[in-house]
Amino acid sequence: MSIRTRRQFLHQSVATAAGALGLSAFAQQVKPQGENISFGLVTYMWGAEWDIPTIIANLTQLGISGVELRVDHAHKVSPTLSPEQRSEVKKQFTDGGIEIVGMGTNAAFDSPDKGKLLTNLDVAKQYIKLSHDIGGSGVKVKPDQLHEKEGVPKEKTLEQIGKSLAELGDFALGFGQEIRLEVHGQVTALPDIKKVMEIASADNVRVCWNSNPADLEGEGLEKNFALVKEYLGKTTHVRPLGDEKYPFAKLIKLLVEADYEGWVLMEANTKVEDKVKALGEQKALFDKYLADARKVS
Repeated sequence: MSIRTRRQFLHQSVATAAGALGLSAFAQQVKPQGENISFGLVTYMWGAEWDIPTIIANLTQLGISGVELRVDHAHKVSPTLSPEQRSEVKKQFTDGGIEIVGMGTNAAFDSPDKGKLLTNLDVAKQYIKLSHDIGGSGVKVKPDQLHEKEGVPKEKTLEQIGKSLAELGDFALGFGQEIRLEVHGQVTALPDIKKVMEIASADNVRVCWNSNPADLEGEGLEKNFALVKEYLGKTTHVRPLGDEKYPFAKLIKLLVEADYEGWVLMEANTKVEDKVKALGEQKALFDKYLADARKVS
């Protein structure tokens, strides 16, 4: 049964059961929103020194089933891999029960230098092919910088980023991949991200929420989240969830209320003695936030 069909079945069951039990009583038993939110890891930096067997072993130990592989790390998953090596990477993760959520690249499309722009587009396309070959579902890219000090209007840069994403989206369709625009660099204002997505106008070009301080600016988290909610992709990046400077519990509640389907991925660069222990603590905190968000008030 597909996710969509399953959800339709659940909602039909909700209506039937609610009539039999009374809405209030039934609401205490079933809360389907957010049922397809999972916790995973970005291998930056807590997993940067782990090779593939170590990634699989550590995540299995913690009950974590998904990982976004960052480029240039110890796992050595890169476009230089041969077809045979790609198949072996895919087999290792499949046999280990860990989903490769996708590849996390540094490809960015803001540069006014045409040569740099074309190079970054080519790099992204290489990783789209790689992600497909190893069993991933998407590739993370960046907006990244504005060039107003160089005389380039912000609107022109946003348009260039959007059109580049549209090109990548077309290319990625043939490989069944999602293009995930990480809200990063100088392009972190959510109104700007919304403009970029409107220009890209492609179903498989999505936003990777990145838990930035800019999310709290203006009218606050709820309003900024609403600006891009319809564009959210299968990956959301978070920092250590105990950080009081960012309302992660509220973010997870917003994801649940949006019935988000995807991965909340820990992307941490804090220095800790035991990365496995720290990641386990983050998963426990995530599970708590998720359970709290699902509770019926």
